[in-house]
Amino acid sequence: MSLHFQIEARHGAARTGRLITPHGEVETPVFMPVGTLASVKGVPQDVLEELGVQILLGNTYHLYLRPGVETVRKLGGLHGFMSWPRAILTDSGGFQVFSLNDLRKIHEEGVTFRSHLDGSSHFFSPESAMEAQIMNAPNFLQTGHAQERRWS
Repeated sequence: MSLHFQIEARHGAARTGRLITPHGEVETPVFMPVGTLASVKGVPQDVLEELGVQILLGNTYHLYLRPGVETVRKLGGLHGFMSWPRAILTDSGGFQVFSLNDLRKIHEEGVTFRSHLDGSSHFFSPESAMEAQIMNAPNFLQTGHAQERRWS
């Protein structure tokens, strides 16, 4: 898995660049359509390709619950499952887990949570969350981490 970010130009704190992935280059800043469950609702893939979409965002939490790690793995990872040849970014799933306030319990080892779909119990450790992200998109970027904030 090889990722590289190349800065093209700077202006103050702003910058433009290129993210180079095994599935293509992504010019930044970039508009990234959200394919929560491995598809962008209401937009056919050929339209996304015609529009020049360089990267899609998938959601680890939702893909972990449905269709699941093994199903996606058996179909060639998220690229194979989606039939999407370009770059994919998956998030950590942390936001969704932490937004399930009444359905989760935080431990030193990770977080236990109940599915919002069927109430089944699941556990994410840092290692298992990373494994799910790698399964989803071999050239993933972690976009968040699980951290509970305590306000005083």
